[in-house]
Amino acid sequence: MTQLQAEPADAATGPDAVLAALDPEQREVALAVRGPVCVLAGAGTGKTRAVAHRIGYAVATGVVRPDRVLAVTFTTRAAGELRGRLRQLGEVAGPGAGLTQVQARTFHAAALRQLTHFWPKAVGGTPPAVLDSKVALVAEAARRLRLSLEPAALRDVAAEIEWAKVTQARPPDYEAASEKAGRTPPLAAGRLAALYAAYEELRSQRHVVDFESVLELTAAILAAHPLAAAAVRDRYRYFVVDEYQDVNPLQQLLLDQWLGPRDDICVVGDPRQTIYSFAGATPGYLTGFRQRYPQARVIELVRNYRSTPQVVALANRVFAASGPVVPLVAQRDPGPPPSFTEYQDERAEASAVARQAALLVEGGTEAGEIAVLVRTNAMTLAFEDAFAGAGLQVQLRGAERFFERGEVKQAVGLLKVAARSAAPDENPAAQVRPILVGLGLTREPPASRGRARDRWESLDALAGFTDGFFASVPDARLADLVAELELRGAIGHAPRPGGVTLASLHAAKGLEWEVVFMPCLTEGALPIVYARAEEAVDEERRLLYVGLTRARQRLYLSWAMAREPGGRFARTPSRFIEELRCPPVPGSRRKERRHDQGA
Repeated sequence: MTQLQAEPADAATGPDAVLAALDPEQREVALAVRGPVCVLAGAGTGKTRAVAHRIGYAVATGVVRPDRVLAVTFTTRAAGELRGRLRQLGEVAGPGAGLTQVQARTFHAAALRQLTHFWPKAVGGTPPAVLDSKVALVAEAARRLRLSLEPAALRDVAAEIEWAKVTQARPPDYEAASEKAGRTPPLAAGRLAALYAAYEELRSQRHVVDFESVLELTAAILAAHPLAAAAVRDRYRYFVVDEYQDVNPLQQLLLDQWLGPRDDICVVGDPRQTIYSFAGATPGYLTGFRQRYPQARVIELVRNYRSTPQVVALANRVFAASGPVVPLVAQRDPGPPPSFTEYQDERAEASAVARQAALLVEGGTEAGEIAVLVRTNAMTLAFEDAFAGAGLQVQLRGAERFFERGEVKQAVGLLKVAARSAAPDENPAAQVRPILVGLGLTREPPASRGRARDRWESLDALAGFTDGFFASVPDARLADLVAELELRGAIGHAPRPGGVTLASLHAAKGLEWEVVFMPCLTEGALPIVYARAEEAVDEERRLLYVGLTRARQRLYLSWAMAREPGGRFARTPSRFIEELRCPPVPGSRRKERRHDQGA
């Protein structure tokens, strides 16, 4: 719930009370009790509030029974938030409204309940067990094909199979689908297709399902068994889908089966926050909603209750050149302007961020209301170190602490062994690189994204730390480096019940803080180095927008020109920095600058 919009505290109950304290656009959503309805909800505009009140008003006015409503979300956290809103709203809607009977579930949770219920009659026998992870089964399938894959590659193959399944590309179709989508798979496409087929065969033999199969099989049962479909459509007559910009083809397939011939559906989303295209999500279902339902009402929520006018204005600039995008309208009081700062090197940037955060905490800002958002998990090392030096606790979201990562633990262990046998006259810096190379560090990063890329970035970050350590302590031996790494690891492993949040931009979606730092804004970092096609750069732009709109009060943007102190200024600020400082003319597209510098 936004700070500026509290639920009405008066004693009045009933339908009119449900509409109280809504802004005009939110009220329009609540009054649109019959579908199809499309709500284009900008960041911080109170979309959860709007859809909760729409459900509450529909129930209070007798349009639908609460137990006939299915609200579908993408995360259990979002489902829990909606249930909490409806619980509060039940007190306003009046006795007997029964809003706690509304089903708010994730796609997978709703589908699994139906699959388990219908399987015995529709298929026969015991319902299949659900796999927690594909990796073990992928590994077994790889052994059957006599393929030797590292753990990181196995995880990347599992992710690629997930993409294929959500986009409905079968093993025989994978090569063509992958090429058409511009994918860079972790294996040659033909090998991956064979591994995908072997995985599916094993999965069937073991009578297990993965998360994608849960959706697919549920949709298949409803399509093939009219009685099952009729039962579901009788049970659920009123649908709400949150974060509709992140729906993938498999989820839409299941949603179509739930709906059947009806159109009582309300979808909510923001195409500017589509940041999971690499996993199969597409905003096309949201942006094309009116083509599918010509009679649909489209309502835009543009009043931003989260951020100051200064933050909102900056966020609006992200899409200033993208055509007719309706800007957000700030509702909060003015705050400080966002800051743009250039640093000579990464260490100076991380130290400055930590110092500024410490000053804010000393000034009364809670540490838990501060976040540092970075593009990749490998970027956390410098900030974990800097915050430890500043005496501030850090909690990580969307990533393990640097020294808890498997490849980093393995590297430190091998360095420790090497230090025991190192000769006094050996160059310690020269001993490190072969060890990291043996673990997978190459001159160029992997072409594909995923766990293999994350592993490479962690090893590359460790190599950079090592170079900096020996540059700053010229007489240090390999044992001194190991001691330093173990000390930093021990500090990082200390209990951290709270503190400043350090998160990837992807992990920050749906969250908000009073203060947001966005460092490392260089070409090759944001946009990421492998975002070469226009579509990929556009996704990076949306990721920037998500980061900016997490801030309520203060926003700090920064970048470093060199990796290490005294290093060559080989980097350039992100092209997005120029656009944020000097927004382009609406309707124009800047010529994309080459961005082949490393992150």
